[in-house]
Amino acid sequence: MSNSDPIPLSAFNHWVYCPRRCGLIHQEGQFTDNIHTMRGNSEHERVDRVAHETLRSGARVEYALPVWSDRLGLIGKCDVVEFWPDGTVYPVEYKHGPKRKWLNDDLQLAAQAMCLEDMLGHVVPMGAIFHASSRRRREVSITPELRQMVTKSADAIRSMLASNKLPPPVNDARCKECSMNDICQPAALADATRLKRMHDEFLTPEP
Repeated sequence: MSNSDPIPLSAFNHWVYCPRRCGLIHQEGQFTDNIHTMRGNSEHERVDRVAHETLRSGARVEYALPVWSDRLGLIGKCDVVEFWPDGTVYPVEYKHGPKRKWLNDDLQLAAQAMCLEDMLGHVVPMGAIFHASSRRRREVSITPELRQMVTKSADAIRSMLASNKLPPPVNDARCKECSMNDICQPAALADATRLKRMHDEFLTPEP
């Protein structure tokens, strides 16, 4: 992916979860599945085929709706967008896990809302994450803080792409559940960094 290309909306989710994961996927084009990503992919495929929820009466629903923003340089698709009779535009992002607040999910939804605003010229103040395991929605307000995070994250992702350098591994609890663990090798890289630092300290003469 070139740093001049539009940023995929999924990159926001990857970036907030782990910048190195974002780099491996969007800079180097690497990706592997684990049980969590396979469940997520299966859930998104079902969304494209059938509605999971009782929708607001009279709402028109679009599935897998392509969205973009030339102003922000973003591109992607919304799992579901509801167009309510009162004119409300309401994006819904589907996730396979139980109902739980994750900033990376909220940021991805906010980026979708901002794309819809630029396309339609209509304010999108709210959206929702539908958690398939709980079969429940978690409504998300598209706050000024989330909007600012979208803009700053887009700039950070572009800077990473322009640098042609991968961010360092986080090597924490996130790594255990990450599908990129075998490619990333966070523990091995952390050990190598630690050994290099010890070596450099040993060779540095005392003042």
